[in-house]
Amino acid sequence: MALRAVQLLERVPISVQATIARALFGLPKPVRRLLIGAPVRLDGQELASDAQLLLWLDKLTDASMVQSRDHVIARTALDAKSEIVRKRDVEPVDVRTVEVAGAEGPLQARLYTPAKAPDDGPLLVFYHGGGWVIGSLGTHDNLCRFIAANGELRVLSVDYRLAPEAPFPAAADDALAAFRWAVKHAADLGANPDAIAVGGDSAGGNLAAVTSYLASKRRGAQPAFQLLFYPGVDASVRRPSRELFAEGFFLTSREMDWFLGHYAPDEASRTDPKLSPLLASNLAGLPPAYITTAGFDPLRDEGEAYARKLGEAGVPVVLRRHADLIHGFANFIGLGTRFTEAVSEAIGALRTGLAMGSMGSPGSSATTKPAQPRKRSTPAKKQ
Repeated sequence: MALRAVQLLERVPISVQATIARALFGLPKPVRRLLIGAPVRLDGQELASDAQLLLWLDKLTDASMVQSRDHVIARTALDAKSEIVRKRDVEPVDVRTVEVAGAEGPLQARLYTPAKAPDDGPLLVFYHGGGWVIGSLGTHDNLCRFIAANGELRVLSVDYRLAPEAPFPAAADDALAAFRWAVKHAADLGANPDAIAVGGDSAGGNLAAVTSYLASKRRGAQPAFQLLFYPGVDASVRRPSRELFAEGFFLTSREMDWFLGHYAPDEASRTDPKLSPLLASNLAGLPPAYITTAGFDPLRDEGEAYARKLGEAGVPVVLRRHADLIHGFANFIGLGTRFTEAVSEAIGALRTGLAMGSMGSPGSSATTKPAQPRKRSTPAKKQ
């Protein structure tokens, strides 16, 4: 019966699936609890009901099994599924296509300009997630609109080259080249060249971290800030969270192997700081960072280890664990309220960091305790 339900739902048009999902998230909490079952508790954490409901829907559509698909099919599937979690009440944002310089040729990008963005204001160069294999400007369009509108700043989303057609270090090289292009053409973008941040989610968070590291070790412009959503920063080892949350929490351990097998098939390359910045011998001099992790995420432990290492190197850093959330939450802002709360908090940190020019004096760092659901989001604070 369950298999038949999955097969039937997979035949439903994506637009209808999106309507069904929104209706389910609009149900009273007691009814939702009947659907999803008892609360999930693991590693001293309780999964948010919004996240549990999303995982319940994910099982019905078998959306997480990218490791069993051809990479081209996986890309198409993610493009389609992104419609289900799209937030529909984002304030209007002007969007235009821009061609930026990559490491080996031009790349497509989108410039998001909200009405309240000041002239000569800050800019976020954003790298989308997707394991360096899937994901696109389209899959992260909604998130970039939301960041631009609520952060009141411009966002430049970069469509870097994907593996396996362009394996490591192509994406990392493109990310750095795109940042440098943005600085050089800041006036054309309406941005202040001294207030350009980098950011991204998952593999995009990896690229933002790598760009910050490479820029700090080379002559030239440096990012003003780095915004890292659950970044992958060490491809060389499996930490406890990789085993604890290997299955059933959106991103799986098998999928991580699938992504790395496409992006970095040569295992020797996985210790290179251009892929694993956590392994860099010296992180001093990197820009201030806001790193947010999810409690139920295989990548949780490496992201938090990176935050600690940045702090030890004298980099101003705030670490924010949302103990009740799952990997990918930044893209789920169209469903429920909990995902939006977490992303809004990160946007507040980005605005604050850029406005202040730094998040503290050299050598300062801050971490926050695992977050619990709150009725409204507030900017992360040092404690």
